[in-house]
Amino acid sequence: MSRPWKPSVTVAAVVERDGCFLLVEERTGEGLRINQPAGHLDPGETLQQAVAREALEETAHAFAPTALLGIYLWRSAEPLRPTTYLRFAFTGELGAAIAGRALDRGIVRTLWLTRQELLQRAAQWRSPLVGRCVDDYLSGQRYPLELLYTHPAALATGFA
Repeated sequence: MSRPWKPSVTVAAVVERDGCFLLVEERTGEGLRINQPAGHLDPGETLQQAVAREALEETAHAFAPTALLGIYLWRSAEPLRPTTYLRFAFTGELGAAIAGRALDRGIVRTLWLTRQELLQRAAQWRSPLVGRCVDDYLSGQRYPLELLYTHPAALATGFA
């Protein structure tokens, strides 16, 4: 019996400061790639908790989501393991850097790039969602966090 298909649920933090966007440069199977601070939803956490955790792990900055930027569906073209991603992107407030905190495994460094600088490096994007999320941010797209509901049963641990 084959396993049922399901997308990989991910979260991303889109942070802009003085016309520049916070990004991470990360090692992947395809080489160095640029992405928003992002990662997978873990069992027992809300989407908002997941994006705060991922931003902290990848940038050493606290992140407090204030709005849902969008929900995105994308399928990678990895030849050995194509994956469909369901990404929840948030915008919010970035705290100060936490001195001495190491970046997550695989993260080389954080970057602040303008939209134009990011566009010039499009070949390095982890996915086309990197640019789409920035464009949606710049267009003013925002949705209230109240749009998202987490049933208490989803916060239970011990199962996937």
